[in-house]
Amino acid sequence: MLGGRTVTRPVVGAVLLLPAATGFVLLLFLVRGEWRLLWRMDQAVADVLNGAVAGHGVVVRALRVVTDLGGSPALAWVTSVGVVWLLLRRQVRAALFVVVATVGAWILISVVKALVGRLRPVVDEPLEAPSGLSFPSGHALSSLVSYGVLLLVFLPVMNRTVRRAATAVAVVLVVLVGFTRIALGVHYLSDVVAGWLLGAVWLAVTAVAFRHWPHERLLGHPLPQTAEGGDVERSRVPSGLPVLGSARELRPVPERHAHALPRPLVAGAELAVAWLLIVGALYGLGVLVKGAGPGSGPAGWDRAVVRDLAEVRTPWLNHVAEGLRILGGSPGIIAGVAIVAPLAVAVTRSWRPLVLLAMALVGQITIFLVIVALVARARPDVPHLAGDLPPTTSFPSGHVTATLALTTCTAIIVFRATGNAWWRLISVVLAVVITAAVALERLYAGAHYPSDVLAALLLAGPWTAACWWATRPAPEDRAREQATMNPMSDTSSHK
Repeated sequence: MLGGRTVTRPVVGAVLLLPAATGFVLLLFLVRGEWRLLWRMDQAVADVLNGAVAGHGVVVRALRVVTDLGGSPALAWVTSVGVVWLLLRRQVRAALFVVVATVGAWILISVVKALVGRLRPVVDEPLEAPSGLSFPSGHALSSLVSYGVLLLVFLPVMNRTVRRAATAVAVVLVVLVGFTRIALGVHYLSDVVAGWLLGAVWLAVTAVAFRHWPHERLLGHPLPQTAEGGDVERSRVPSGLPVLGSARELRPVPERHAHALPRPLVAGAELAVAWLLIVGALYGLGVLVKGAGPGSGPAGWDRAVVRDLAEVRTPWLNHVAEGLRILGGSPGIIAGVAIVAPLAVAVTRSWRPLVLLAMALVGQITIFLVIVALVARARPDVPHLAGDLPPTTSFPSGHVTATLALTTCTAIIVFRATGNAWWRLISVVLAVVITAAVALERLYAGAHYPSDVLAALLLAGPWTAACWWATRPAPEDRAREQATMNPMSDTSSHK
């Protein structure tokens, strides 16, 4: 109450938004007018931070990891997965909010940079080589908008404690991204502050616009209705929060759901037996292939395939092989899991896909590490496309093992999520093609023998099958999961 009248939340929001807009406009004019005092302060901060981290390799690498969390690839991934999740849950208005907010932020960055035309800082030891102009910081602006818009949309699924924790993590992450831009010598302090201020203004404007968008119809089509007859887009959290989603629809799994691992003790015993048998079989195979052929070298056919492929290398094929190497390496596998895992949960409304992926990937890594240490087979004696390969980790192929585990788990998830024959066929074909392509690249690059690839298939195939068996739902749980699954997958299963 103020003077006998209630102060509404929109008024409070406007009061909080006004300083941000005013601060950005003030910085814009000061930078555009080349105010000397501001430049001196900016340069002093840039020199101090850059001098403090330059020469410390570990610190610089850590700063680059954090700054990448505010870069276009990371933000494109997190917002794209969020948008697809929303569309799978038929939260169309919330998905449009995310798209408009993030795309609009990138447009704002380009327009304002062109209008101001400020050059990048000049420091003693530049640690990055960015292109483009300096004001405002694109990383600061886009990270605040991207993480902020997802936080606003998914607030309904969080209780008070989780909501506070998620907000704190988002704020700390955005602040750290801005700090890294100054420490790496690619932005002034005023660039980062301006990015935060403009990002806050844009996020608030888009949130207000979409919150007051008419609920009844969207793009000429009625919005879906809940079983109670209400609008699925209407938030179930206090009206003061500027969120757009429905808690029931956005929640990863229903509040009452079947256990992801219904028989944990039995599953643990089954997996332990499978793990030991696979290790024993691969160790025996490794001893055999390591000592096969003349002397103690690999068999003739093993050497011949690798040498023949090394003789047909071309610059174009080398470029393709580099892409496949990244696809089957740690960056590609991590990116694949980061896409498959959340979308699988969105479709199935169950934690089971996460458990399957975690068990399959962690288990295959442990088997791989044990076999590598026991067998210690040398790499093929041909020029390697990648010069940083460890010398005694040829048997089995880690790239092929991880790729087959991930693609097979994805196919299993698709089979569990839908009965549509086309989706199932596509998942199987992709698993075969991607794994075969990565395996061929490993041979072409001179990193592995054919027997190493065969060992990878014998590792990942049986182990993933064991994980599938251990995580299979009980009949009554299967029926319950099918009943709570996304309507899109339900309808496809009857085609």
